[in-house]
Amino acid sequence: MALGDAILACLTERPMTGYELAKTFDASIGFFWKADHQQIYRELSRLRDKGHVQGREVVQSGKPNKLVYTLTAEGRAALKHWAARPSVPPSIKDDLLVRLYALECVDIEPLRTDLMARLEHHRDRYERYERLLNKRFPDGTAPPADVGKMLGLRIGMRHERVVVEWCEEALDAISAISGRGNVLSLDDGKREGNG
Repeated sequence: MALGDAILACLTERPMTGYELAKTFDASIGFFWKADHQQIYRELSRLRDKGHVQGREVVQSGKPNKLVYTLTAEGRAALKHWAARPSVPPSIKDDLLVRLYALECVDIEPLRTDLMARLEHHRDRYERYERLLNKRFPDGTAPPADVGKMLGLRIGMRHERVVVEWCEEALDAISAISGRGNVLSLDDGKREGNG
């Protein structure tokens, strides 16, 4: 997926200014596809050059004029074409996992601190997903146009919950081996010391 595809998907909701798009992106698609505001503005320009979006200038008094972007028929066709292609499962690139792989050669305390920070980060994200899901879909249902958005929030919550559980498991495991050289067996997240 390219950033342009994510922007086209975001514009299916409604016409938006670059600022509104960046803010909407931050609170929705941005959970799954990272881009800063400048990248979004540059990509909007490229999409406009391709004819996938059109910009309409809105005159404002006392403020600079704003450009409102709308998805064009060509943009909808490009989005439909992109969405018909098979997705590519993401690969995991995580330096924390590499450090854990070499656990016997790294200092435990910085690793524990990193795991605790990661745990808090994922707890916060879980709570954010939960708030958004409860606010946008309080009864757990969605109109057909929003089912994909609801499903995205649900997988986000599940992912964050699993990562939180894994961080807790990892913290328990490294605490159990701190200062000891014995082998630790992990079975379904429960510790059993073998020694």
